[in-house]
Amino acid sequence: MPSQNSERFLCTIADQWKHNVRNKGVMMLQLLEKVIELENWTEGKGLIVRGAKNTFSSGSDLNAVKSLGTPEDGMAVCMFMQNTLTRFMRLPLISVALVQGWALGGGAEFTTACDFRLMTPESKIRFVHKEMGIIPSWGGTTRLVEIIGSRQALKVLSGALKLDSKYALHIGMVEEVLQSSDETKSLEEAQEWLKQFIQGPPEVIRALKKSVCSGRELYLEEALQNERDLLGTVWGGPANLEAIAKKGKFNK
Repeated sequence: MPSQNSERFLCTIADQWKHNVRNKGVMMLQLLEKVIELENWTEGKGLIVRGAKNTFSSGSDLNAVKSLGTPEDGMAVCMFMQNTLTRFMRLPLISVALVQGWALGGGAEFTTACDFRLMTPESKIRFVHKEMGIIPSWGGTTRLVEIIGSRQALKVLSGALKLDSKYALHIGMVEEVLQSSDETKSLEEAQEWLKQFIQGPPEVIRALKKSVCSGRELYLEEALQNERDLLGTVWGGPANLEAIAKKGKFNK
């Protein structure tokens, strides 16, 4: 459940990937349930996604993958996860993937659905899809191109490159490499990093996230209309009136 502290919401999702794939999609259903829960969390502003036991995602179980051997099976999983991760990406919450240890395969794709990515010094991200004879299909390719550009994305995917923290930072895959690899300390660092972006009233932070999403996904006129609509939800609101009353200067 969402934390009582609306400054953050910590969600451990990716750590259950390997176990639950063996259970034929239980993890995928749990992820959708969590997204639906977050869609209804109206006071939230921020979200950190991380794994347990210092591992973001150790990848899927190959025996389970073999049981989904037809193109129809693959397409069904693809459509389900594209929908789920797109809904996740559109949440009016500023999201951070805290990559501890490995983020492999579907876990690597999941990181691209977050607004930001942070890595611990010893962590690694790897899109292993080519070595499995497939491609990233949960929106991971499309989002990766947006994050690091088409040339770098082609290198990362076609080379199945192991992105250590330094290289990932160099190509713009992550925002920052944290100081600690300790599970607890790195989480504290990530919380502190996120605070700078979620300071302020929830209605303003959420409107900003919605506006950025529409600017990325919609045609110009639709995005501009959405900006106008969102402005109407905050103009003259408590935060706006309070700021005007303070008569503060913002160039200091």
